[in-house]
Amino acid sequence: MVERASGDRSDLLDRGTMLRELSEKNVDLEEFMTQVIEQITQALDADRGTLFLVDHARNQLVSRVARLPEISEIRLSIGQGVAGWVAKHGEPVNVPHGVSHPRFEGNVDARTGYETRNMLAVPVFREEPGAATVIGVLQLLNKRAERFTRWDERRLARLARDVGEALGMADGVNFMLRQDNQHSIFFRYNHIVGSSPPMRALYDRTFRAASTDATVLIRGESGTGKELFARAVHDNSRRSNGAFVKVDCAALPAQLIENELFGHERGAFTGADRAAPGKVQAAEGGTLFLDEVGELPLDVQGNLLRLLQDRTYLKVGGTQPQSADVRFVCATNRDLEADVADGQFRQDLYYRLRVVELETPPLRDRGHPELDRLIDHFLYNFALRHERAGVTLSHAARDRLHAHGWPGNVRELEHCIEAAVALRKPGEVIEPEDLSLHSNASPQPPPAPTSAFVTELRSLKSVERDYIVYVLEACGGNRSEAARVLGIGRNTLLRKLKS
Repeated sequence: MVERASGDRSDLLDRGTMLRELSEKNVDLEEFMTQVIEQITQALDADRGTLFLVDHARNQLVSRVARLPEISEIRLSIGQGVAGWVAKHGEPVNVPHGVSHPRFEGNVDARTGYETRNMLAVPVFREEPGAATVIGVLQLLNKRAERFTRWDERRLARLARDVGEALGMADGVNFMLRQDNQHSIFFRYNHIVGSSPPMRALYDRTFRAASTDATVLIRGESGTGKELFARAVHDNSRRSNGAFVKVDCAALPAQLIENELFGHERGAFTGADRAAPGKVQAAEGGTLFLDEVGELPLDVQGNLLRLLQDRTYLKVGGTQPQSADVRFVCATNRDLEADVADGQFRQDLYYRLRVVELETPPLRDRGHPELDRLIDHFLYNFALRHERAGVTLSHAARDRLHAHGWPGNVRELEHCIEAAVALRKPGEVIEPEDLSLHSNASPQPPPAPTSAFVTELRSLKSVERDYIVYVLEACGGNRSEAARVLGIGRNTLLRKLKS
């Protein structure tokens, strides 16, 4: 077992007790650890604090909780720099005045523009029978006094042990920090919450897909987090340093989608006084995420097919093919097989998109323990955001949440909790009547329209729009409900109403 620093613990007892108590409750671990690192940084009078975790799959340290306004994360090879050396040897390092220490590397300072004057880093251990395994590093930068002292070293080592205990109590994090875990740490900035069997299976498939350049099609109901998994594919790929560019195929009018994707040349249309790049060019070297890809018009589908097959495209008004080095991730909640059968989606494009398929599970299939974790994650997060300290959830309200079917999945749960928290005062209790929940019953199709729809010969487009208006009125003006009845996306509904 690695020898630890010893010393008086009396000043740490309250903090250590808080760590253990909070880690035993259903609070969001990431938010909790962020708060803890902030408190440790303040307690030791440092300017910045970072918690690194060991990513065994990549043999790296990755910054998990940090105040890093300049960059999203830091990755260091085990043994690299001060933190990497601490992770490799399990011993603290105190860099006093200046940065002339032989183990200090200035790469991170060069990337951030931040000036490190002094540093203290200690290992975070997980206790195992007969040994202690390093699972992370707790690092502080720039003591506001002259330097970090030996007393600071002992105090930070004790706090690091509390952090290790808290991490060990979190099943999902504990699983990822095991030495036999073959997958890279998957929560980078995606904030994916969940460790149920369906989610673990999805994590595994996601990171297998991420290690390739294969096109990924993410399928699932609305509100299940398809964009989060698209970002996870990107973040854990070799293209993670490139751009992640999203195109919402359902939010744009049909006549603008091609220009949005491919850009245009000067003079391509009235007002095009100069050439403009599209999202494909913006994603060069990175990932292009096509959300709601099932909503693409048929003519644009043909151009997308050429892009997927040949990695070339034409700008609007252009004659010279442009090459594209991008990785494609697409998402849809539509039944593409049915759309192919109906002639609404190209079969050749369908097969090009579904090289690797990921299915995001609906919330109802993830189990009650996971629902509780999500409830407490959102409760904690929104209480902080809306300054509603001490807002809690009654047992009756929690039972009401468990009884709901969640047709809107995690997004519906998130909005429900946020609304309940925002309308409470600090310290109040959320009761069942405070929850904005709609009936679990599926919307019934409206009665058949009268013969007025067919009393005169009109264009199909005109009849379609009138029927959409009819369904919308029958659904009480609820656009989401009308879209479900019609079997189309909500954005498609809005686009058809405007046409």
